[in-house]
Amino acid sequence: MSEDTEPQIAEWRGYMLGRRGVVESDVDELEDHLRGRIADLGEAGLRPDEAFLIAVKRMGSVDELSREFAREHSERLWKQLVLSADPESGADRARRRDLVAMIACAAVAAVGIKLPALFGLDWDSDGIFYARNLGLFALAPLAAYFAWRRGLGRGAIAIVAGLFALGAVAANAYGLGEESQSFALSAIHLPLALWLVVGVAYAGGEWRSARRRMDFIRFTGEWFIYMNLIGLGGSVLTGFTFGVFSAIGVDVEPFVVEWLLPCGAVAAVVVAAWLVEAKQSVIENMAPVLTRVFTPLFAVTLLAVLVAIAVTTNAIDVERDMLILFDLLLVVVLGLVLYSISARDPGSRVGVFDWMQFSLVVSALLIDILVLVAITGRITEWGLTPNKTAALGLNLILFVNLAWSAWLYWRIIKGRKPFTLLERWQTDYVPVYATWAWIVVLAFPPIFAFA
Repeated sequence: MSEDTEPQIAEWRGYMLGRRGVVESDVDELEDHLRGRIADLGEAGLRPDEAFLIAVKRMGSVDELSREFAREHSERLWKQLVLSADPESGADRARRRDLVAMIACAAVAAVGIKLPALFGLDWDSDGIFYARNLGLFALAPLAAYFAWRRGLGRGAIAIVAGLFALGAVAANAYGLGEESQSFALSAIHLPLALWLVVGVAYAGGEWRSARRRMDFIRFTGEWFIYMNLIGLGGSVLTGFTFGVFSAIGVDVEPFVVEWLLPCGAVAAVVVAAWLVEAKQSVIENMAPVLTRVFTPLFAVTLLAVLVAIAVTTNAIDVERDMLILFDLLLVVVLGLVLYSISARDPGSRVGVFDWMQFSLVVSALLIDILVLVAITGRITEWGLTPNKTAALGLNLILFVNLAWSAWLYWRIIKGRKPFTLLERWQTDYVPVYATWAWIVVLAFPPIFAFA
């Protein structure tokens, strides 16, 4: 234990002993727990003062007095979430290097999205080119950031770079037009395929590790939340920019449309990742918390959809926009299940929330079956097209995932399986989605004669 934390522990101990009804033996036991948490956080790279404050905050989940102590000292906690002015701290030097790397990668992303303009490819008139390559522009700098941060080896770097090069070839070599169904499918699936390539860099080359895949899934949820927060802030900034300059008679629309929005969007991809990485050891993850709010809402919504289908006997519309909507809904359901399980204590008893999760999975499974029936009927009647084939394949993949998840959840609720088994199933299934995304991007255009 660092000598720097001893005065802080003594202050905490004095606070505890000064409270009515608290005996010294209780404080001794809590202090053992506190020191253990500080040691764990120190091994994770936090400074001693940071480790103490975070340990006390987390002790508040099991001890009311620690919670009160953390509340009274919360202003000190938040001061630790920014870079310290102490130039001698090794942790601060590492953070500064990480900050510089993030800024460099974000700048590369912002410059990269404007480089095609040097070759006459305008953001407004050449939207097809940017739609094809947006995933490359946004995610290649992010992969580079993680490759640097994780100290990726040459072999892993070659794999990541090779897959991005393959994506660039697939996006541009086929010459798909805007009217082509394969163009839309490629524009949707290539960013997903490349995002999972980013996962290889994030895992530091240890993609075969279930734990590292789970870490990347958690990161994805947190990154998505930060991106939305940055997007909201960017919207406010854009609105103020328009309003202020309009008040003095200056038209800033060309600058906003051609520079601020595209450069800011791709740079935000890297910035959001840096924020998740910088704060994940300090601030409680938000994705698992949000699942507690949205799981019951989605469960009620899906049940209402099933009841409406049963009452009205209306079939599900299988037009492309509707298929995308239903598939996104099913993916969100899987995300809710996954994040709630990842944050759940495996040793806790089955409760109401677990039954709610089970009903959510079963409802999603039933809706997926109805979608599959509708797609199969359209294919039987009108034949295969790129859109229908892609939808059929994705919904079959989702069906397998949801069906096995429902079975595992039922066994878990009955006390016959551990919760970790469901988490392992989800992480092992991630390569299936990656494989399908690459199949759609690489194989669909030639299979369907670039239709």
